[in-house]
Amino acid sequence: MEVPAGLRTSIRRFGELGRWERAELGRSLRRLGLSYGEIQRLIPVPKGTLAGWCRDITLTDVQIAAIKDRCGPAAGPRNTQWKRREEVTRIKAEAAEFARGHLTDPFWVAGTVLYWGEGSKTQRAHALANADAAALRLFINWTLEYVNPAAVFVLKLNLHSDNDDDEAKAYWQEALGMPDAEFYRTFIKPDGTGHRKNHLPYGVCQVRMRRSADAAVRVEQWIAIVAKHFAAKPSFIANLPTGR
Repeated sequence: MEVPAGLRTSIRRFGELGRWERAELGRSLRRLGLSYGEIQRLIPVPKGTLAGWCRDITLTDVQIAAIKDRCGPAAGPRNTQWKRREEVTRIKAEAAEFARGHLTDPFWVAGTVLYWGEGSKTQRAHALANADAAALRLFINWTLEYVNPAAVFVLKLNLHSDNDDDEAKAYWQEALGMPDAEFYRTFIKPDGTGHRKNHLPYGVCQVRMRRSADAAVRVEQWIAIVAKHFAAKPSFIANLPTGR
């Protein structure tokens, strides 16, 4: 199976990656539909560790069949995928009921709409990136209030080469009220043509919740309910003058 170039780069740099970056790499490879054995041939990780990283990832029937074709019937995952599918169905049903009961809660709606516009669309990640600390604080408080009161967050910075990494990390820790926050490895954006000079002084910060597979499913359902409720064309718009 072809592994995307970005993941191949991370595989080559595996020894330089932090603990949480290694876990995300393992999860990304699993999402591609690789067996644990195939992943172990790419990165030096015990099978038990891989299983812990990937326990919330559900392979499709097509991916399972492909693993068996490539590696033999014994290599396919055990018949536990149905349990996760049942969990996802339950989470979606509970999330829909919760959402319908909070459509008049301005804080919940504000956070859901913020995530709809700015949040991660990766199926298994609950994360939001922004250059505005206020938006990130809203996301953090909203997550703690409605998603998981025990949520733990990790930060990641996207900087330009002329930004100071240590200074930026200190800024975001203070701005977000997270003095002990951990960081993924910073992404440094190349300068490119050099025409753009108004670089953000502290870059863009992503706030990611750890162990967020269930949260991603829940919030995806919330967004669907909010979209259905608020995004329908209001009746008063249909009655406005056409301007002719």
